[in-house]
Amino acid sequence: MQDFWQFIGHFWWLAFPMAGIVGGWGRAMSKASERRHEQKIEMYKLKHPEAAGLPPVQQLTLAKDPDAFTESDVARVMEAHDSVNRRWLDYELDVGKLIDFPMMTDVRQPLTVAFLRAKRDADALRPVAAAEVASKARWDDYRNAVNAYDVAFDVAEKEARRLKDTAFSEPDRQRLSTARKLVNIAENEAASPAERQSAFKRARKELDGIIVLPDVTLAALEQKVARMINRSN
Repeated sequence: MQDFWQFIGHFWWLAFPMAGIVGGWGRAMSKASERRHEQKIEMYKLKHPEAAGLPPVQQLTLAKDPDAFTESDVARVMEAHDSVNRRWLDYELDVGKLIDFPMMTDVRQPLTVAFLRAKRDADALRPVAAAEVASKARWDDYRNAVNAYDVAFDVAEKEARRLKDTAFSEPDRQRLSTARKLVNIAENEAASPAERQSAFKRARKELDGIIVLPDVTLAALEQKVARMINRSN
């Protein structure tokens, strides 16, 4: 103990810088403690905005309910539904396009069947008006059906454009080619009415047993040929 007091007696001047170090350390600890306290207060305010003087309604506007939907949301899905239907209608009303890409009506192809089923499901769930969709379950069903229809059609169309007529035998490909030329004649305004009518009938005969043309496709071609014949008479 005597040695300790002798050390203090010789090095008494160290007490001043040590006091500064201790004091600085103490002030740093105090500031860190204050900062932690301030952070806790800020976190509390975020979790409890009413404590910071913010009305609760402002907190509700910060995040959107993921289950919520509006008439505008339903209307946008209906527009997407119409868009896919128009893409399919481009084939239905153009027999030449169906001959070029016969898989689009070939029910032997799984992708074709998948898109036709998806179309049926989406059409069955389509509301008359956007306001008709009032429940989340109905909204989810219709939105998912349209999404499935869009994807299924896109996949089938890409595959049909890739395959073209390669899925058919050589004799059938020749008949498809002949039918395509006959359709061109039937739609050619320079051809005579008799030539157009004959070409239309022969084209249908060539396609018989190869691809099934939807009724609306045949009706569209018949009307087109009839209008051209009437104009020429």
